[in-house]
Amino acid sequence: MQTIYEAAGAMDGMRRLADAWHRRVMEDAVVSHAFSHGFHPHHTERLAAYWAEVLGGPTAFSQAYGDETAVVRMHSGNGEHDEMDTRAIACFDQALADTGLAADPRLRQVLHDYFAWATAAMARYPRSPDDVPGGMTIPRWSWDGLVE
Repeated sequence: MQTIYEAAGAMDGMRRLADAWHRRVMEDAVVSHAFSHGFHPHHTERLAAYWAEVLGGPTAFSQAYGDETAVVRMHSGNGEHDEMDTRAIACFDQALADTGLAADPRLRQVLHDYFAWATAAMARYPRSPDDVPGGMTIPRWSWDGLVE
């Protein structure tokens, strides 16, 4: 069976989606605040590699940048930000449309569900990055949701 990664256009699709999402969040007055301190110059490439690995593609992200603990710690310690999370998900849905990935209803839904889940997962440790447990592995997402 085709992976979500393959259905979304493999690495090219992940890059287009990461670029479209990043453009959308930078245009959003609330979500762009998360990037006000600056961001890695290769943010979208790293994000595309992360999504690729999660969605059934190559493991290049974890080989080059680390495990899920490192990712979650990077997004932790920023307090509660429910409105920003809701708007980030809306930006993702718009990016799906921008890239043509929303044209397939099943693909659109599984990508939306993944991103909503991932957004909540990244917000689990609002107090401090030190609260994030070590040894977390990059999650895997299938057509049926989180792979346990």
